Amino acid sequence: MTNQKLKDGNYDMSLAVKCSNGTFVGQKTENIIAYKGIPFVAEQPVGNLRWKAPVEFALDDGVYEALHFAKLAVQDKSISDNQGEDCLYLNVWKSDDDQTEKKPVMVWVHGGAFAAGGTGIELFDCFNLAKENPDVIFVTVAYRLGPLGFLNLSHLPDGKDYPDSQNLGLLDQKMAIKWVHENIAAFGGDPDNVTIWGESAGAGSVTMQPLIPGSQQYFQKVIAQSGAPSQTNSVEESIAATNDLMKALGCNTVADLLKVDARTLVDTTAETIPLRLFPVRDGRILPLDPWEAYANGIAKDITFLQGCNKDEMNCFVADWTVEGFKAWASDRKTRKYAHMLTDEERAKLESFCKEGTTEDWEPDSRLFGHSWFIEGAIKMSESQTMGGGKSYTYFYRVESSDPIRKSAHFEEVPIVFAHPEQIEGRQYDETFSKTMRKMWVQFARTGNPSLSADISPDGKAKDWPLYDLKDKKVMVLDEFDIHPAKESEVKIVDWDRTICLNKYYML
Repeated sequence: MTNQKLKDGNYDMSLAVKCSNGTFVGQKTENIIAYKGIPFVAEQPVGNLRWKAPVEFALDDGVYEALHFAKLAVQDKSISDNQGEDCLYLNVWKSDDDQTEKKPVMVWVHGGAFAAGGTGIELFDCFNLAKENPDVIFVTVAYRLGPLGFLNLSHLPDGKDYPDSQNLGLLDQKMAIKWVHENIAAFGGDPDNVTIWGESAGAGSVTMQPLIPGSQQYFQKVIAQSGAPSQTNSVEESIAATNDLMKALGCNTVADLLKVDARTLVDTTAETIPLRLFPVRDGRILPLDPWEAYANGIAKDITFLQGCNKDEMNCFVADWTVEGFKAWASDRKTRKYAHMLTDEERAKLESFCKEGTTEDWEPDSRLFGHSWFIEGAIKMSESQTMGGGKSYTYFYRVESSDPIRKSAHFEEVPIVFAHPEQIEGRQYDETFSKTMRKMWVQFARTGNPSLSADISPDGKAKDWPLYDLKDKKVMVLDEFDIHPAKESEVKIVDWDRTICLNKYYML
């Protein structure tokens, strides 16, 4: 279903919020009002606007329903039938109360390897979060994915007219966050207390937003779960991926590509260049060296909460099957690992990856888990702290009931979204789950995730230390023992054998 334009007066005024680009009428369930499918652009990126920067939202006096989730960005068909290029919408949840004080705002950017995911799925419905935290406003935003959001066209004969194509998804996010900054006060939110928040590609995205010129003015804090600017391509890598896709499609120019329907583009990308399209370090939208930018203090005024899970890549093994993962890892290593590292680095990495393993898939799972997620999370803490900024860092070690997944990538997401029904296998301790959410929300409220005893769900204070360059303290998230520790005590990374991975971004 799609949201309709309403006639004047033909709606419940108590559910209506006047924004710059229209008045939107939400739906109330219990004491929570949800506003779904609000556009944050003036025109959707269809037709001749494909591969163009998002068109800024414009003044509109119309009144519109905000009852239904919008289409997901075009992606794998198995995720949802409700997909389309007209996908740039956001959703807002707020408590219906008499509070006059401006509320902090948490803006979720979903993950999915920059190729999948969206806001219109049950897991990211923020009703439960808003019910548990009525003094916070929650927002979820969409962005273009895959070849429609991250395809570098700059080198093609007619590519000069598409200078942003390699980072459109990030620019979509920036426009959505700008919309929040300019309109959230109408919902009772505080535009000067906005936290952008994501996991996986969403975490990579929210750590890239501070690097984009003009973006920092729209938010003050970042929560990044298992993602960092390591999740990017060089210009050369992005061009190579584009060329392989063009060859498969039989195209030579952007004009040729514009004639290809979105479904064919996405399906051919999945077949020929899977997991090869990421944001691009182009030197204009993103710096050529994000680590250097952070270490030089580009985001010293932004406060971060970030971290990683112990067994990140194990979810890919479980989801793709062991044989499928091994085939993918072999191909990836042939293309990148074999010729990028020095002999010394390769020897150190191989000794680390084999250490203590019993299954033949474990060394590669450890290698790519560190390359794609773990090293980047710690490098973010290092670089942000080096640049004079603040970083609160965590290490998630709670194991699922799946013998392969253990503490895998994404395992904590249903916990922080208060959707226990979305957790496969055993349920996690309720006090632990509430405490984790409380720390996330407390960070959004105050910029510090520490909990005093009077607000901690177990009645015990949780003092979360800032990351520093000497002790490198982190908060260890164990199910029955949340506690701070020096990084050397929990050994998230091996500083001698694995930290070199950050030079190569995503192997």
